[in-house]
Amino acid sequence: MVKAVENLRKRKLTGGTRRPNRSRRAFEKDGYPFEPVVGATIRSPKRSRGGSVAYGLRTAVEANVFDGSSGKTVKSKIVRVTANKANREYERRGVITRGAVIETELGSAKVTSKPSDDGVVNAVLLK
Repeated sequence: MVKAVENLRKRKLTGGTRRPNRSRRAFEKDGYPFEPVVGATIRSPKRSRGGSVAYGLRTAVEANVFDGSSGKTVKSKIVRVTANKANREYERRGVITRGAVIETELGSAKVTSKPSDDGVVNAVLLK
């Protein structure tokens, strides 16, 4: 969805409506944010600057969990989102963002990547 051009919601001093002098440029395009939740892995393409394509995560079933004690990274299944300091609503809905605490098969882990931008969930195991 394309959002309205800025500074056009207010009216003119005369009471008339403001009209845009140009339409939105490609680099100004904006849409709804990707809010990844737990489910079968789905990645969606996003257009980047220069016409390149980046893939954002819509749903995720597993995470790359780093265990500091052994120094190894293991792919583990995500059970649920236990805490999300970014937004209380995200915590209730189970949205995975950077800094969220997720419950995996190995234990609780903190997300270190940005799943909506990187297309993958990386996490560090909590003690």
